Amino acid sequence: MDTSDPEIAFDAQGVCNHCRKFDEVTRLEWFPNEVGAKKWAATCEQIRLAGHGQEYDCILGLSGGVDSSYMALKVRDWKLRPLVVHVDAGWNSELAVANIEKIVKHCNFDLHTHVVDWEEMRDLQVAYLKAGVANQDVPQDHVFFASLYHFATSNNIRYILSGGNLATEGIFPQAWHGSAMDAINLKAIHAKYGERPLETYSTIGFFDYYFWYPFIKRMRTVRPLNFMPYDKQLAVKELEEIGWRAYPRKHGESLFTKLFQNYYLPIKFGYDKRRPHFSSLIVSGQMTRDEALAKLQEPLYDPEELETDIEYFCKKLRITREQFDSYLTAQSHHHTDFPTWDGRYRLLKKVQGLIQRALGREVKVYS
Repeated sequence: MDTSDPEIAFDAQGVCNHCRKFDEVTRLEWFPNEVGAKKWAATCEQIRLAGHGQEYDCILGLSGGVDSSYMALKVRDWKLRPLVVHVDAGWNSELAVANIEKIVKHCNFDLHTHVVDWEEMRDLQVAYLKAGVANQDVPQDHVFFASLYHFATSNNIRYILSGGNLATEGIFPQAWHGSAMDAINLKAIHAKYGERPLETYSTIGFFDYYFWYPFIKRMRTVRPLNFMPYDKQLAVKELEEIGWRAYPRKHGESLFTKLFQNYYLPIKFGYDKRRPHFSSLIVSGQMTRDEALAKLQEPLYDPEELETDIEYFCKKLRITREQFDSYLTAQSHHHTDFPTWDGRYRLLKKVQGLIQRALGREVKVYS
């Protein structure tokens, strides 16, 4: 990491706050060992019991990327019965579609694809471009997770399996952008810059996310990859054995995310998402610092490929190249320049602290 994270700090030994946090806090939630295997075995039993007598006992979100694809293979090994959900926000690469088909066929899982209304998605994504905020992926990420929750409740499923993991995502600068689940922020940006109502786009409100789903519906989002020695290169090799094909770069399954992470963010904000990604691999023992520094010298984009992707991007969003360039050079905004649910969250954490002190134990207020 570098000072593109405005909150980075170094101690007397030259070690940054990200590494300190990983060693002192994050590592306590990471179990790539026998302890993790026992913990996950117990969780699997809870999932089976919760789904007893039902067609499905969990929901698995499948993007076609490495993490969710590998997890699908493991879910098959664990003999769980997932409803596999794919959310098509309009930006799937052909390779992503092929990989999803390979996984579902190999595992013999039921797949439900939720296709987001393109006109609403397009309007929301253009609104985010006009807003000039860093996290342009929120429209895709929010509807993905919202859809998983809605499918879970409609099928009476209590457990959602997420491919999120600390081995490859343990370090990320919080100052870069806010929560993709913040529906208040999303709706505020759309209200200012959008041009049509979001009539079918799925969202999750603050109360639903922090109270209704975890306490009333007793739902849990679990991250199985945190309970095993997850090595990304080994995962890719195992996936390739069933015909799955690797992407040239991280999040290559989404054409939008590919351009956003490898061009928009570095050009407009100076954020190179390879830095936190490589940093995560370093602290989890999957890459050396020298290897990471060498890979950072590689170009983010081939010039010819970049022009092809920008042309496709503009055509799909129905904007001109001049408009695209103007979004890159216009004044940037932080997500907190728009209403957020941060105040509610801080109040919730205070209440959580009081309850924990009263009960003498940890109380989680989110799934």
